[in-house]
Amino acid sequence: MAKKSFVLRIDEETFKAIEKWAADEFRSANGQLEWIIDKALKDAGRKKPEKKKENDNTKEK
Repeated sequence: MAKKSFVLRIDEETFKAIEKWAADEFRSANGQLEWIIDKALKDAGRKKPEKKKENDNTKEK
């Protein structure tokens, strides 16, 4: 999946909260923002859940 860069202006207090949340979950602030946006899109029905690969070894047998 290709990623697109863009500028995001966010107030310092909000960014500090995102950094703390990210650290608590062992992510970068950027990774946390990606996760938040992805989850919000799925929850709103704006993005389809990712399809599982046929060769996925995490399937229960």
